[in-house]
Amino acid sequence: MKQNLQRVLIRGGVLSPSELMQILEMAEKLGLESIHLGSRQDILFPGIEPEIHLKSNFPNINLEYVSDRKYQNIVSSYVSADILPSNSWVKASTYLNILELFQYDPKLEINVTDPFQQLVPLFSGQINFIASEQEDYWYLYLRLPGWKNQEVYPVLLYTWDLGKIAHCIEEIYEDVEDVSELFEEINGEIDSNNRKMDGLLHLPTSIFPYYEGMNKMSLDHYWLGLYWRNNCYDIRFLKEMCKLCLENKIGKICLTPWKSIIIKRIPARHKLAWEKLLGTFGINVRHSSLELNWHLPVADEEALELKRYIVRNFDQNDISTYGLTFSIKSQYGVNFSSIVIEKNPDPSLVKDFQLRPSYNILYCEDFNPNKQNYLTYAQDVDRVELPGLLMELSQLYFAQLGKESSSESPEKESEPFVEDSVRIDTYQCPDCFTIYDSRYGDLAQEIEPGIPFEQLQSDYKCPLCETDKSKFIKTILMG
Repeated sequence: MKQNLQRVLIRGGVLSPSELMQILEMAEKLGLESIHLGSRQDILFPGIEPEIHLKSNFPNINLEYVSDRKYQNIVSSYVSADILPSNSWVKASTYLNILELFQYDPKLEINVTDPFQQLVPLFSGQINFIASEQEDYWYLYLRLPGWKNQEVYPVLLYTWDLGKIAHCIEEIYEDVEDVSELFEEINGEIDSNNRKMDGLLHLPTSIFPYYEGMNKMSLDHYWLGLYWRNNCYDIRFLKEMCKLCLENKIGKICLTPWKSIIIKRIPARHKLAWEKLLGTFGINVRHSSLELNWHLPVADEEALELKRYIVRNFDQNDISTYGLTFSIKSQYGVNFSSIVIEKNPDPSLVKDFQLRPSYNILYCEDFNPNKQNYLTYAQDVDRVELPGLLMELSQLYFAQLGKESSSESPEKESEPFVEDSVRIDTYQCPDCFTIYDSRYGDLAQEIEPGIPFEQLQSDYKCPLCETDKSKFIKTILMG
């Protein structure tokens, strides 16, 4: 995120038309014609210098404004309730009740999600509450600062305890070393209504949804999804949209992590008025699915142009990517798409020369982004090679659909099928890109050839830059 972007935190990604109207009027007073949406369901003001602090300039608006990332937005899958597959007991009102429990400003990233929907990522927060199949009970997955791995809390948590447990975690996490110690400390601090965990969270494999356009919600209502490919949402249109929401008695507007807007419960009798509004402003609500399944860093023209280049190639080759999601890696946050394109930093030794950028392509295990286990598909490739490699990877995705997932067969890892080839697992340092290949070992550290990476001591470090073993990324070579 650029330094001159200031954020308006929208808890759970849900706000009223009146609240959005206030935000838009404030943006106009600052001289803006459009706003951006963020990946944590927040609103971003482009081009506002850091010395302009929104809260001090607009004290009468009851919302949170930050420019230093001191506080974090709470993400929720309220947006998917009633329009996408969901847990039977998790309703829109459930999220609203939970959000009311947070009587403090979180400094850690908190997610409150339903695992049956695919629109909002489950594990992109540092504190991730995920609905279980037991009514009113939630899993807790933690990815706290300073922890090497994501950990699961050993019990299910009661709905009405989520706010105070999250607050307690913020107060004590820096003084504990692991989830077991955290559990003991919280039990000593809080009287909570926990429940025994019957098993770990089962990750559904439902398809990423098409989230744009006017869609049937019930016999008498529709929902509308709005998306701008450049993430510049026109303030004039949004103000008219808010007015129409108020006329239709629509109480909530939802923001998604994919930088789009969803409006639910549009009365069927007013559908024509909404279509006229869209037409008047020339709003396109039928983008190709090739456009909608991308996550880009905010206000990054280079990333946007790269996406356009790849999508054009997909379109020209009539390629389907239905079910897949793509992202161009940002320096902030965690990955939450099936396939990730990351740009390599320019080599420092040749900083005075103009070099063509190179990229790496990563894909998630079983192409399920909720598994958070990314494998390397290609390294140091030129921009012109990206479309072809991504099309190959898309074909591998469709080839493996319906096969037993690696999580269901622990003894057999999921891998792409490559005819007449031998699979060689290697591990790469993410900082200097040094590769550990068990065929050669690491003679500089007296490690003989033939020693698998998994059998190396836990204190093994990269021989070049001393990055810890735990940070190495698994890669696949075909020989």
